[in-house]
Amino acid sequence: MTELPRLFEDLVRAETRLYNALEALLRERHGLSLGQYELLQIIARRNDCRVLDIVHEVGITVGAASKAVDRLEAAGWCRRRVNEQDRRSSLLTVTPAGARLIARARPTFERGLTELLGGVASERSLAQTARVLAALRASLEQRASGPENESDR
Repeated sequence: MTELPRLFEDLVRAETRLYNALEALLRERHGLSLGQYELLQIIARRNDCRVLDIVHEVGITVGAASKAVDRLEAAGWCRRRVNEQDRRSSLLTVTPAGARLIARARPTFERGLTELLGGVASERSLAQTARVLAALRASLEQRASGPENESDR
């Protein structure tokens, strides 16, 4: 059987180092953190994105997501508008400046991933790893949204 504590350690340490390398690249070339890049991508992908959508996708608290959106809004990269269906929430959209930033940063992000991951394993191995991590993520998300968390939905 796989030594699970070692797998956990390698997974977490690899994620941290990968995140930090991509963060440094985006900050240097675009003045954008990796977290901001990810949130802008989420908002851009969704019609009528809410802070709660970010919370569910990223797995952070409402407070953390709201503060992060505040920073994106202050930078002029996204805006909030009143949700006419539920006036307690806002709907988020990427501004034209945010869309231009994403368009400039995406190739940097993708090249960085290719450089960092490409030489480590074959395409086949990376595809298998992606499937395993997607299954793990789905399993963990399912656990987090189980019956004990009904009030979060």
